[in-house]
Amino acid sequence: MSAVTSQELAAGQDIETPKESEPAPINPRTRMLLEAPILPMLIKLAWPNILIMLAQASTGLIETWWVSHMGTAALAGMALVFPAVMLMQMMSAGGFGGAISSSIARALGSGRRADADLIAWHAVVVNIAIGLLFSVILLAFGRPIYQALGGQGEELEAALTYSNVVFGGMVFVWLMNGLASVVRGTGNMLFPAAVTCVGAFLLVPISPLLIFGFGPIPAMGIAGGGLALVLYSVGGTAVLGWYILSGRNLARFGIGPIRWSIFGDIFKMGAAAAINSVLTNVTIGVATALVATEAGVEAVAGFGTGARLEYLLIPVIFGIGAPMVALVGTNMGAGKKDRALRIAFTGAAIAFVITETIGLIAAIFPAGWISLFSEEHGAIDAGVAYLQIVGPVYGFFGAGLALYFASQGAGQLLWPLLCGFVRLAIAAAGGWLALRLTGSLNGLFFALAAGLVVYGSLQLIGIRAGVWFRGKSA
Repeated sequence: MSAVTSQELAAGQDIETPKESEPAPINPRTRMLLEAPILPMLIKLAWPNILIMLAQASTGLIETWWVSHMGTAALAGMALVFPAVMLMQMMSAGGFGGAISSSIARALGSGRRADADLIAWHAVVVNIAIGLLFSVILLAFGRPIYQALGGQGEELEAALTYSNVVFGGMVFVWLMNGLASVVRGTGNMLFPAAVTCVGAFLLVPISPLLIFGFGPIPAMGIAGGGLALVLYSVGGTAVLGWYILSGRNLARFGIGPIRWSIFGDIFKMGAAAAINSVLTNVTIGVATALVATEAGVEAVAGFGTGARLEYLLIPVIFGIGAPMVALVGTNMGAGKKDRALRIAFTGAAIAFVITETIGLIAAIFPAGWISLFSEEHGAIDAGVAYLQIVGPVYGFFGAGLALYFASQGAGQLLWPLLCGFVRLAIAAAGGWLALRLTGSLNGLFFALAAGLVVYGSLQLIGIRAGVWFRGKSA
């Protein structure tokens, strides 16, 4: 396979798949993505994803509520691990998962069914390898990592207990999200959403059962919450794998020898997307460390609970972003660049409205949210301050992340990656400086808010200016 040139990138060609396959007739589902009216189609594809992603995120909140009954140390320990768990979810579903969906969509958009099948098989290999890698890293180096985030004493031990269980089964989290991405790349949003919904429904009773025990089932404490998450991922992996193997999915497993060109290209685009996920989680992680240094464990618990609402926005935006990856990718593969841009801006507008509404509600009623998880005054004060300052700009985060998904579909990730670095710099450096100058957590929270505004605004400005079509790709 010849080297990829900048001219090929500028032309919007699919660099993730071989070029020798003969074009196949366009499938009716693919034709719909290319021709149907944008807003109704995007809403039709997005609404089940949004509802199901909300359901999935809600299970995490329920688990947090159960863990909060074990005390402030357990809640703070979970807050230390949560950025790492969300990083895995974002990288596997929105990072590498988006790369897989984008590659399959562009292959199908240009009529290359055989290439889509090859990508599906290589996606399995990629996700197993990366899932195992992160398991090894967190199992071996979890203690120093959580210590660097400000963990100590009882909250550090709680964090390690929870982390070791979750990361012991992390390969199933990656496999489940990878297989779901294979299905979403064909434009089928409903089946992965249904799998998530059923799993989330079952997780609600399983999590407290394992945490507190009942009858012959022993109480596992915070480790039980981690085990519930692993069991959920195992079940989802089995169902999605069966669906693809049964031949019901448009892209099937083209099982055969590994083609390192496909493997490398998926990894390259997925790694670039994953860096964006890392930046989001590092931003929250750095802020958590700054809060811990300045105000202690109660403030960490409150900030972590407030920031969890920001994390709740991610699956909501993913509900919109997953169909955007397929829609933009399919249209870019078919050469319909103007339509791809209209899809991107339409999706960003929807994301802005939804996330801004959530943020404003949180800013108006912050104590109601924080007090669900803690009654400690220090935790409530920190969480309320965070939501009142950062909540009103959540819309910029929603729009920016939606445009990131659109860029992923276009195979052009350099600009959103640069915007993510700018956000991190403003939040980390600006937050540290504000703490030094004011001695108040409010200064840090204003820096976090400024980072979100700049992140969303720069994404919009760059894409409108044509960064997708300048031959630059991450």
